[in-house]
Amino acid sequence: MSQPDPHGDQPIRTAGASPEDAVAAVVLVHGRGARADGMLQFASEFGREGVHYVAPQAQRGTWYPNRFVAPIEQNQPYLDSALAHVGRAVEEAQSGGLPAEKVLLVGFSQGACLASEYVARNPTRYGGLVLLSGGLIGEEGAEFDHTGDVDGMPFFVGISDDDPHIPMSRAEETVEVFERLNADVRFDRYEGRGHGIFEEEIEYLEELLAALVADD
Repeated sequence: MSQPDPHGDQPIRTAGASPEDAVAAVVLVHGRGARADGMLQFASEFGREGVHYVAPQAQRGTWYPNRFVAPIEQNQPYLDSALAHVGRAVEEAQSGGLPAEKVLLVGFSQGACLASEYVARNPTRYGGLVLLSGGLIGEEGAEFDHTGDVDGMPFFVGISDDDPHIPMSRAEETVEVFERLNADVRFDRYEGRGHGIFEEEIEYLEELLAALVADD
């Protein structure tokens, strides 16, 4: 009997340049209860010409049912299915022949957690990984033993000290993992801003994507 694949038949939305004409791509992973189309709209805040935007959609808007700090088995089979769907989005981003170092992954909240988990499990030199309020998936006290080399990949985490969903300690643990994986880390800690996407983060995305396009 085949394993359940909750997100296997979900769409992948695209916008911007065609895969064949793009000089860079951005994979956008939405948060809990959100939509892929909303992430494509968000991309207009930092976008550039010549970029292929790719946004996978979760079944019923949720990648996995429980908190990201729950034991991993409590989020199965949804988590494995979600990781596979992100993998298909990355394949779409590269379908016109772009190398991994021209693909930027961006996630918000649950989507940031999923994006970080995907890259940590599949380490390579992507164009960047940007976590807007997120961190690696696993129960509190988990040992993160990821290995590999992302070869200086730009890696960003932004989080507020009073975020009700993402503990600062998990963001710190995530930074430690990606430092070990040889990422070029930027870790922005905010005070009293709650859970959201902030102007500094959009500015960082603008700069990172502009550099990816300019390097073509």
